[in-house]
Amino acid sequence: MAWYAIEARDLPWRRTSDPYAVLVSEVMLQQTRVDTVIRYYEPFLRRFPSIQQLAASSIGDVLKAWEGLGYYRRAHNLHRAAGALAVRGGFPESVEELERLPGVGTYTAAAVASIAFGAAVPALDGNVMRVMTRLHHIPGDPARASTRAAIRTAVGDLVRAGRAGAVNQALMDLGARVCTSRTPRCAECPLASECDAHHTQTTADFPHRSARARVPHRDVVAGVIWERWRGPGERPRVLIAQRRADDMLGGLWEFPGGTVEAGETFEEALRRELCEELGIEVRVGSRIMTVEHAYSHFRMSLHIYPCRHRGILPRALGCADLAWVEPASLGRYALSTADRKVADAVTRSVNSATPRKAQGPTA
Repeated sequence: MAWYAIEARDLPWRRTSDPYAVLVSEVMLQQTRVDTVIRYYEPFLRRFPSIQQLAASSIGDVLKAWEGLGYYRRAHNLHRAAGALAVRGGFPESVEELERLPGVGTYTAAAVASIAFGAAVPALDGNVMRVMTRLHHIPGDPARASTRAAIRTAVGDLVRAGRAGAVNQALMDLGARVCTSRTPRCAECPLASECDAHHTQTTADFPHRSARARVPHRDVVAGVIWERWRGPGERPRVLIAQRRADDMLGGLWEFPGGTVEAGETFEEALRRELCEELGIEVRVGSRIMTVEHAYSHFRMSLHIYPCRHRGILPRALGCADLAWVEPASLGRYALSTADRKVADAVTRSVNSATPRKAQGPTA
């Protein structure tokens, strides 16, 4: 604690004990780096300064404020939790009650309970688990329940001594700044004299990790579908589709398309996907660009083609909604990081070309 008093990171969410602000920060920090969250945290709270205002806002507004932060299921869960808390009239203080909120797991509940309410509970993030497995030579993969239980007991002995929120955050900072996964700076560590891994020079061996499965790769195709030519002076519009709420990236807007199946060319896959999703036939032009993007469980190459639809108008068969949008207005819609890159490219192409040329292949 003496080390933490001097070395604590100056993070905006540590300047308050408001449980709502703590919850927002902890949800944002799930699987996301601190320097990324810093860019989103304060703007989000300015946009939604209270539980009541977040609950009263549309999920579309919440997703737009979350755009680029990734793992969008968190935004849905935070919005749902705000609704539950607004109905309840405030925050519960116990870990057990906090865990009943949508998207609030054991770690997040413990972090909110200890930081906002002073509950003597251990909050086990990756940094804390790394510190404790090295400090006490705790074997096994922290992903396993038995290993995590041993770590929780060790941290529990510390937080019961008092100032649980500060102890949890001190351990987090120690892991983030000193007891790092690679090249830990043991000479600077306030726990070095007590650390089993340091004494035995085995810091690189902890925590133990099970073999990781290879991350699969997917080829995905999407179409920039231009509206039929509407005459001189009319601005071109493109079609975007909103993903269903229960889908991955639910509620976000995208350029419609889908995964390439075995044996298909990219153009064949795009025509099939647009027929299934929108009920249209399209003429596909030459590929515009490819966007590489990595999610937690797969990597994606997103191949983008200009298209013109023929025949009947598009319908929302495999999506929640459709919209014809001028490229300059795409910024109003919540898009994934990959689709935002496509939108930016489409907007630049329209700004640098005549409307007729910007519309891709003719029907």
